[in-house]
Formats: sequence, C-alpha cells, structure tokens
Amino acid sequence: MTNLYAQPYDISATGFYFESAEEYTEKASKLYNPYGEHVEEFEIQFIDGGGIDCQLFEALSISQCNLEHYFKAVEEWDETQKINVIIAIGEVGYKFDIAKDSPDDFDVSLYQIDSMRELAEQFVDEGLYGEIPKSLQFYIDYDAMARDLAMDYSEITIDGTRYIYRYD
Repeated sequence: MTNLYAQPYDISATGFYFESAEEYTEKASKLYNPYGEHVEEFEIQFIDGGGIDCQLFEALSISQCNLEHYFKAVEEWDETQKINVIIAIGEVGYKFDIAKDSPDDFDVSLYQIDSMRELAEQFVDEGLYGEIPKSLQFYIDYDAMARDLAMDYSEITIDGTRYIYRYD
C-alpha cells in the first residue's frame, strides 16, 4: 500500500499521513492551524510503497492537484505502463497529463537486460542481423555492436531492475 504525507505550507499546522485520495480529502477538510484557520495547501511527500510507485510519483510531480489520478494509476496501471511513463517523462522529457493522457501513448522498445552487450547477443540470437552460422558466432565483436546500439538505446534502473529502452 502506498503511504503519503501531506505537509502543510502553513508552518504552524501539523501534517498527516494517508493511503488514499478519500482519506486525504477527509483529513485535509478537518485540518486547522492553532489560530482556527483552515489549512488548504500541502506539499505531498512519498513515504512508503513500491519502488516503481515511488519513481512514478517523482516522474509525475505529484501534488494535491493530481493526487487522485496518481492513486488510480498505482492501482490500475500494469508495471510496463508505469515504466513507460517513468521513462517518457523522467528520462526523455515528454509532457504527460495524468488526468487526460494514457500510458499506452508512448511507443517504447523495452528490454529487461543488464547491458548493451547482452542486448547485442540477444539480437544476434533472434536473427536480427540475419542468419549467422553457429561456427561464425564466436568471431562476432559483441562489444562493437553494443557501442553501436548505445547510439539508439539508453539504460535505466527502475525499482532495482535494469532496462534498456528506445523510443520509436
């Protein structure tokens, strides 16, 4: 379960922890500072939850304006959709409105693999470079292929897992 904290901008008020948009709305509506004024503005902080949900929180720049959509995304999006959004926004710099846009709008070639060299070996095994006889595969310079692949592909670690990706 994702646990967030609402830190009031009013330094005389004390914030609160919450685990859903409904809980946030309920607690925020009842929060007053020591002078009896209603507290309305908060900085939302990620406290605990899945690593991928934390990175999604950061990539989406979650605030009290898009908080409800964030909780919906955490529950409804699959891991690949979350990864696509994290990469598209955090790494590539695309604009994304969590209230309107779909995580499926991004066309990403994504490989869960540790290095460019392994990606080069995988491409050879899959026949991407054509049919190569087994006897010649020992003479292939996979490191050179990996350097070439690095021109089009990038590497990222999300929630402790290494990925290599390319936008099409």
